[in-house]
Amino acid sequence: MNFQQLRIIRETVRRNFNLTEVANALFTSQSGVSKHIKDLEDELGVELFVRKGKRLLGLTDPGRELVVMVERMLLDAGNIKRLAEQYSNRDEGRLTVVTTHTQARYALPKVVTEFKKAYPRVLLKLHQGSPEEIVSMLLDGQADIGIATEAIADVAELASFPYYSWHHSVIVPAGHALDGATPLTLEAIAEYPLITYHEGFTGRSIIDRAFAAAGLAPDVAMSAMDADVIKTYVELGLGVGIVASMAFQPGREGELRQLDSSHLFSANTTRIAVRRGHYLRGFAYRFIEMCSPTLGEATVRHNVTPTANGLVEE
Repeated sequence: MNFQQLRIIRETVRRNFNLTEVANALFTSQSGVSKHIKDLEDELGVELFVRKGKRLLGLTDPGRELVVMVERMLLDAGNIKRLAEQYSNRDEGRLTVVTTHTQARYALPKVVTEFKKAYPRVLLKLHQGSPEEIVSMLLDGQADIGIATEAIADVAELASFPYYSWHHSVIVPAGHALDGATPLTLEAIAEYPLITYHEGFTGRSIIDRAFAAAGLAPDVAMSAMDADVIKTYVELGLGVGIVASMAFQPGREGELRQLDSSHLFSANTTRIAVRRGHYLRGFAYRFIEMCSPTLGEATVRHNVTPTANGLVEE
């Protein structure tokens, strides 16, 4: 048994049993992948995959149990490398943070600036993606820290912590009929085409629930992944916008007006997530603490680090 065989087993599951994709991902040949799988099965004396001819269709019962162990072994192998780097080069290395456009654009610039000043020799990679991509990158070990409002709190393999809470804001062009409306109501907003986030992005579900609870079905004329696009088309007069409150910067938004709408929509909570069992370098804990001073290393480590029995403390 060797690590290459274990990587192939893991990648085969991740690639939905497509050995061509497995070979491409691991920079090897398909025949080599098949041989590694067969060699491991021969060594263990059990079949790990359900087959139809030469095609792999799924996992056998022992295969399913093995994959859990393989994930843990490869995670720990990566942790050993990060542990060695922590003590040999404390202030050097790489930190990958994956987040949405809204967080990268409006919530993180001050944190990133502070971090780069404190750790100039750490390569900080800030990757933008959807909430589902954020979860995937954390689980696959491609990212150390994930920051999002959706998805990450519902994944058992992730330890997540509240970062900050925020509300949505309604935005309109100056002089719009809703500009100055007191009090602003969902009924009044629903009379106009809406421009807001795609489903699954930046609290869109909370917006939908608010209108549904009021018995309204607004016309969502346009949706986008980030607030900058939404604001552009609102300014063109194509509809009423609903964006994250932090995405509106007074004095820098031209002819757009932000309306008080905190009473219309429930609060959202953006969260910081780490894969349970993933070894974090010291500077990763500092990045999290820079985001939220209440999230000190001891607090995060308690929820992320396995105990001697292999379980994560709760």
